[in-house]
Amino acid sequence: MMQVLASLLLVFGGLFSLLGAVGILRMPDIFTRLQAATKTGTLGVGFVMVAVCVHFQDLGVSVRSLLVIAFLFLTAPIAGHVIARAAYFVSTPLWNKTALDELKHAIASDSKDAPAQPAAPAPDDDDASSRPMRDEPAV
Repeated sequence: MMQVLASLLLVFGGLFSLLGAVGILRMPDIFTRLQAATKTGTLGVGFVMVAVCVHFQDLGVSVRSLLVIAFLFLTAPIAGHVIARAAYFVSTPLWNKTALDELKHAIASDSKDAPAQPAAPAPDDDDASSRPMRDEPAV
């Protein structure tokens, strides 16, 4: 019975990973591709790790598998978010049928509400940061 359950979990994990690969190939822009890759990849690896727990039925293996799942569930969404923001800020084009660009509106409203930053004062000759430190030899 446990072998059947482990096999089903492996099949589900493989199908989710395959679905993520197909999503990467079929989606129109990097933002939707990232969503397909992070969500289905995390679920696919999660199912495979649960299958490892069921198959080996060992406390040490189960703890390690659950730690892998926790690590992936914590890091994959954050990594996908950071990559998507980086792609957005280097002006990667959105899909031409994108209905709403929420980040563009958020950035525009933040720049209107932000107070003007005063110019930084010019460093003086007497500024302590320009002098060498006491233990530092003068060159």
